[in-house]
Amino acid sequence: LTVNCLDQHVEKSPNRVALIWERDEPGTAVHVTYRELLDLTCRLANTLKKYGIQKGDKVAIYMSVSPLSVAAMLACARIGAIHTVVFAGFSAESLAGRIMDSGCKAVITYNQGVRGGRIIELKMTVDEAVKNCPSVKHVFVAQRTDNKVQMGDHDIPLEEEMAKAASVCTPESMDSEDILFMLYTSGSTGKPKGIVHTQAGYLLYAALTHKYVFDYQQGDVFGCVADIGWITGHSYVVYGPLCNGATSVLFESTPVYPDPGRYWEVVQRLKINQFYGAPTAIRLLLNYGEEWVKKYDRSSLKTLGSVGEPINHEAWQWFYHVVGEGRCTLVDTWWQTETGGICIAPRPSEEKAEIVPAMAMRPFFGIVPVLMDENGKVIEGNDVSGALCIAQPWPGMARTIYGDHQRFVDAYFKAYPGYYFTGDGAYRTKKGYYQITGRMDDVINISGHRLGTAEIEDAMADHPEVPETAVIGYPHQIKGEGAFAFIVLKEQTAHIDRVKEELKTIVASKIAKYAVPDHILVVKRLPKTRSGKIMRRLLRKVVTEQSSNMGDVTTLDDPSVVKEILDAYQKYKEKGSS
Repeated sequence: LTVNCLDQHVEKSPNRVALIWERDEPGTAVHVTYRELLDLTCRLANTLKKYGIQKGDKVAIYMSVSPLSVAAMLACARIGAIHTVVFAGFSAESLAGRIMDSGCKAVITYNQGVRGGRIIELKMTVDEAVKNCPSVKHVFVAQRTDNKVQMGDHDIPLEEEMAKAASVCTPESMDSEDILFMLYTSGSTGKPKGIVHTQAGYLLYAALTHKYVFDYQQGDVFGCVADIGWITGHSYVVYGPLCNGATSVLFESTPVYPDPGRYWEVVQRLKINQFYGAPTAIRLLLNYGEEWVKKYDRSSLKTLGSVGEPINHEAWQWFYHVVGEGRCTLVDTWWQTETGGICIAPRPSEEKAEIVPAMAMRPFFGIVPVLMDENGKVIEGNDVSGALCIAQPWPGMARTIYGDHQRFVDAYFKAYPGYYFTGDGAYRTKKGYYQITGRMDDVINISGHRLGTAEIEDAMADHPEVPETAVIGYPHQIKGEGAFAFIVLKEQTAHIDRVKEELKTIVASKIAKYAVPDHILVVKRLPKTRSGKIMRRLLRKVVTEQSSNMGDVTTLDDPSVVKEILDAYQKYKEKGSS
């Protein structure tokens, strides 16, 4: 696999730029050629081998976006080790959970990270996490800043070791179905699941979708601003572009640092041709106005892409007309951690075929979408809605959930036997195009980050004064969705505001900052069915203010609870607006 991503290009054009690292500080881009990336990768691979990492071992990578973090992924692949990248914004507890579930033998991290002008304590978080992880034998620590961090017995200074290592490392030969990596994603239950991708099919699918969806041409500069901690970073920052011999941008910063013109300043300076980002960032920037975009020359742009959640019309129009000046193809791409790569997008298609705003539209080669009704029957014809399933396997699909194949079968293949169930609902238009309408389960999408509401509930349930919680998603102007928590307190609880603050701290430390609910509403009790199941549907109606249309409440244990919650919500709202 790394031969496809590195060696083949080094033979033909060693000095072609593989990575442009756009560091947090604007104007300090670092260019890395294919030859240099192969050298980095081999030295890192030999260092891992020296410390006992072998084919089939798991390695956690907890690093910010950089050439070294890409080399860490490729070094694992080169020696047949399995990487699991954990987004560097996750808490120590989230990191520890993933290390334990996968049984990692080593962790690769930085002393610190830098993002938006702030320092992020990465090594300190790793130290906190590995206290509870006996499987970890070594922590490799690279230097992103000049600040000293505490080094213990099993900590190894990575660059020092790499400097001593050989720059040649023969790649391990792997079977096409051997595991390449695992990546944890949220499900509708509280425990994140380790999605497994394999060698050949995954790489083929990432490379083909990268080439055809974005119309990538040799010599283009491909700018995907996703973090390597997410599947988008795996497929469209690292594996797809490198397999195609592309020049890929690594974006370490944020869209608003040092100001809201950052993306477009980078586009101008690096002459980016394809720009792939998230609707949540577009919605954020749109609020700052057009002048931040128009300040910079965006004439290099040919294709714009949107990923992570369905893009709303206003954001689509702004992205297309303001950023792309109405002359760039805009591809709204639908896919998942589980699919490995883009499955539905407006391109590839016939030359100049129409693109309908805010719609994913066309299945990629070999993807056969179907819509299913409640009875598990395929819905024929157009102008119909149903559960989005895929009828045939494709090379990029996940192979299992690590250590729990039954959960894999239950989650994706049980609801509609013979089909892969995506968890999303979709509408097929009169012309036969697909529009994704959103999740069909208790999973929400905050700023493009998938999160099971059960995970937030589990975290809050740890508070001694909070016996019951229910979390739902609600529409949020910037984030797409936000979390809204309903909590029941113990009788004698007096300091409600203190409890709310403690709950926010718990969620941040158990999951991550982005998971913290925007709203926490105290209620006397939650709406439950006679069998004790919380009716989240009713809570959603309260928050989206559709209380006149509550639907069937006959299964509720006590229907009077609805008015109780509505009153509490009204009071909360009035307090908020005053």
